[in-house]
Amino acid sequence: MSGPWSFAVARDDLKQTVVAGAEVPDLHDGDVLLRVDRVGLTANNVTYAVLGDAMRYWEFFPPEPRGLTGQWGLPPLWGFAEVVASTVPDVTVGQRVYGYLPPASHLVVRPERVDAAGFRDASAHRAELPSPYNVYRTTTGDPVYRPADEDLLILYRPLFFTSFMLADQVIDNDFYGAGQIVVSSASSKTAYAAALLLHGAGPRLVALTSAGNVAFTRSLGCYDTVLSYDDVDRIDETSTVYLDLSGAPATRAALRKRLGDRLVRDIAVGLTNQVPNAAAAGEVFFAPVQMRKRSLDWGRDGLEQRFGEAWRHFAGAVTGSVDVTVGEGPDHLRDTWLTVLDGRSTPRTGHVIQL
Repeated sequence: MSGPWSFAVARDDLKQTVVAGAEVPDLHDGDVLLRVDRVGLTANNVTYAVLGDAMRYWEFFPPEPRGLTGQWGLPPLWGFAEVVASTVPDVTVGQRVYGYLPPASHLVVRPERVDAAGFRDASAHRAELPSPYNVYRTTTGDPVYRPADEDLLILYRPLFFTSFMLADQVIDNDFYGAGQIVVSSASSKTAYAAALLLHGAGPRLVALTSAGNVAFTRSLGCYDTVLSYDDVDRIDETSTVYLDLSGAPATRAALRKRLGDRLVRDIAVGLTNQVPNAAAAGEVFFAPVQMRKRSLDWGRDGLEQRFGEAWRHFAGAVTGSVDVTVGEGPDHLRDTWLTVLDGRSTPRTGHVIQL
């Protein structure tokens, strides 16, 4: 599509999509215009849409394409954008930033706390939304940025932040005293990134995945045991923490039947199959909560340092486990959305879209 555009999905039926024309807004003092350049699309983005109302994800990018009403929403993506117009002296045209972006050609932000590392968007409608999603990092001030790793950062950085904080929370709580950790949707990027950080640090790690993904999950080398969902009855009957990334009620029921009181923690970690799992789980993991705790424990610099060390370890380990596919334009974005939404993307595939 020539000219500005937005990709929107129906909030009550995520298979309904539209690519609509949009206007590039005039800038006011304090505004910066970003051109969205390169983004990723994973099951994580579907999670944002599924939880769009409950977790306020729809509020980050209110739909503004011509002719669209409130029934439509813009599912957030992660990726890189370039500054193409600025009224803020310290944010210059040509800067490249990484952050939370709409599935659209452009985004207006109002930078505050500008420094060499980047800025925060202080737009009024984002003021009460979780602050980690409002940060935009300049590539020149990001300690983990390397041009050759752009696609890995697009695909894994937001997932890895969740994985990093999840693994840290488990370690911070001394593994809840458990003898094993069971991870569902173990072939997903968020799951195996957390597993890589937990592997060898404490209890045994048991992966649960679909039968078709068992071989891939074993090849990752970050789980001690890999089982299909049909083999829950093979899980050792010992004290267990369940990290549920699948949201499948049948898996939770089978695990509870198998373990009974030995299931000492049941933690919901997002969704991959569009079944809300928060109500059935014992608790819900939300990465910004653990991040706030560690910001107090370690300070901002300490948190950044530990994240950087964990990222470099992960990036070196994961390079051979992902096949990056790159498409172009809003039509490819829509096709990829439907592919991921329908579960037709393989665990090895990482979808990047050049816009």
